[in-house]
Amino acid sequence: MDIVTAGRKAASPLIRYRNAALLGCTALVAFAPVSLRAQEATTPTVLEAITVDGQGAGGNGDDDSKTIVATTTTAAGKMPADILAAPASISVITSREIQERGAESIEQVVQYTAGVVTDYYGSDDRYDYFKIRGFTPFTYRDGLVVGRTWSGVREEPYAFERIEVLKGANSTGFGVSDPGGSVNYVTKLPKSERFGEVYATGGSFAHKETGFDFGDSLTEDGTLSYRLTGKFQRSDAEYDYSRDDENFIMGGLTWRPTDATSLSFVFDHLGRDGTPSSGGHPRGTDFDRDRFFGEPDFNYDTTNRNTYSVLFDHDFGNGLTFNSSARHSKSGSGFGYAYIWDALGADDPADTRVDRSYFGNDKSSEQFIVDAHLLYETHFDNVESRTLFGAEYNRFNSESDSYYVAAPAIDFRNPVYWGRPAALSPYSSVENDQKTKAIYLQQDLTFFDTLTASVGLRNDWLDLRETNRLAGSTASGDYSEMTKRFGLSYKITEELAVYTSYAESVAPPGTGTEPTKGEQYEIGIKYRPDAFPALFTASVYDLTMENITTYEAPVYLPATVDKIRHRGLDLEAKVELPNNINLIGAYSYIDSKIVEKGGAFDGNSFAQVPEHMAALWGTYTLEGEGKRGDMTFGLGARYTGSYYFDNANTRKSDPAIVFDAAFTYKIQENTTFQVNVSNLFNEKHIANDDGGAYYYNPGRAIFASLRQTW
Repeated sequence: MDIVTAGRKAASPLIRYRNAALLGCTALVAFAPVSLRAQEATTPTVLEAITVDGQGAGGNGDDDSKTIVATTTTAAGKMPADILAAPASISVITSREIQERGAESIEQVVQYTAGVVTDYYGSDDRYDYFKIRGFTPFTYRDGLVVGRTWSGVREEPYAFERIEVLKGANSTGFGVSDPGGSVNYVTKLPKSERFGEVYATGGSFAHKETGFDFGDSLTEDGTLSYRLTGKFQRSDAEYDYSRDDENFIMGGLTWRPTDATSLSFVFDHLGRDGTPSSGGHPRGTDFDRDRFFGEPDFNYDTTNRNTYSVLFDHDFGNGLTFNSSARHSKSGSGFGYAYIWDALGADDPADTRVDRSYFGNDKSSEQFIVDAHLLYETHFDNVESRTLFGAEYNRFNSESDSYYVAAPAIDFRNPVYWGRPAALSPYSSVENDQKTKAIYLQQDLTFFDTLTASVGLRNDWLDLRETNRLAGSTASGDYSEMTKRFGLSYKITEELAVYTSYAESVAPPGTGTEPTKGEQYEIGIKYRPDAFPALFTASVYDLTMENITTYEAPVYLPATVDKIRHRGLDLEAKVELPNNINLIGAYSYIDSKIVEKGGAFDGNSFAQVPEHMAALWGTYTLEGEGKRGDMTFGLGARYTGSYYFDNANTRKSDPAIVFDAAFTYKIQENTTFQVNVSNLFNEKHIANDDGGAYYYNPGRAIFASLRQTW
């Protein structure tokens, strides 16, 4: 299933939020202290408005281009929140961190985030492969659902001001999703002042890239402003007969007729022309990564997507604001390639021929989604209250054809290519028509500026219709699903907070099947010192997911697992020390168990879930002296423990550690030269063994960039 419902809408720039909100209803007032109820006749006090010039659709108060330590987020729900007080585990990757690490893909963006495993499919480049707490996440853009990373579009990180990672279940905040977590992409929106940058990048695999991001006010009073962002890339991948080309352009207009109203329109086009993989490497061999065992004439991976977004905000005053966003997108994508599928591999030294298969998919989709909500904030005595009520509508249509036939075997010692398949008939041809309606309520109460109680309720009505065009049959299903979230956060001091939460998730995997349901219990602690920008978090969780649909090689047809339970620990730190040292650290432990009484996998670990993961990234800036400009040195290490490649737990990876490095030199005030190296020592390991072939982790890549800002 591609997509079933929508998520949350993040607040837009120049929205005024106040530090308190409405006590939502009489039932919630009953939880207030007796001293508060004795003053029911008192007129509510609305705190003085605070205007926040947000850096993007998140409407956050952070300048994401200047810091790696975010303080606010909308990832836990549709209400902007202080990360310290939010009863959830949230990681924010700002645009500064993305640029410093030279992240070229979403996988690279989230590599240093606790609880996230990346690159578990190795040299298969079709999707953004990462999991949060052991499960594939749903992704959102400005709070509106995009879909699962598996089978979805590979997003362009340069389009976003920040990327917010919420760990754990939260269907009440985002809509129908899986329990491991979710990711919200915050779009770059026009600002009210002049700014800009242009850059050029070159490096490994004949990589050539240029990009720009600039904007200004179109009127003297700043009521109308624009932003234009683009990236154009021509490159190969690290294997023969490959390419990795991209055209991305995004333009936005923001109109602010008053300080209380903001209307933004954004159009973006994403075009990719790449190749899906090298076809895998024969099992039992150890060839270089650049060896190609697919078919040069049947090796494509394309994306063509146009998106139109509208974001509207209005502040009525007295604590009441209205926010609405809508998006229409239309895309076409497809891939086709030949890959090795030979369970014996190179077990027989005399047999150097391996079997292969042709595999492909062509898909078109169209989506319209709209979300609207009211946020009312007020302050009663020592209680701050925020109440949000909203509704959402999502319509999604797609057509998908999948192909799978045997391909000629190939001699891996002396490859001879056979070309495209003579004819391809789909083994699956499916048309999906999905409509989702939802209403939701979120209520936060903060007592004496220390204890925050958070409640979220959401009901989704899912109308799903799936047509099998080969069989001429149609299946349909109607679902009504209620999800809940409860959280408590207590500020021990202004710098230290503890929290606990319970959250649910629900996501039907396909028409006519039982919904995939999840729930999570979590406790955690957060520390944000006043002395310098930093955020330290630790959390322990217990989450389960039921009625899971999995996809196993070679053709990845759906199979069902009854229940999966993950219990784990996440530790994360982001620190900007006064002596020009920045640090990002993460550690994760996951105890993964498949639970299906009497089933073949009972007691096994879920595939692609390492027990241990750790990462550390640090930078040191040597300040300029005389004619020499600032120099920043960066070094990182990523450790991934061993994990099983399959749910049967018959094949397992080796633990591995990969190093990254960066160097930036400020040539002059607004001109920088930057070098980024991923996999510094060219460490090589098997990231995926699907039973028919090996897929290695990405090799060393070196990129140099020249950047001019204003």
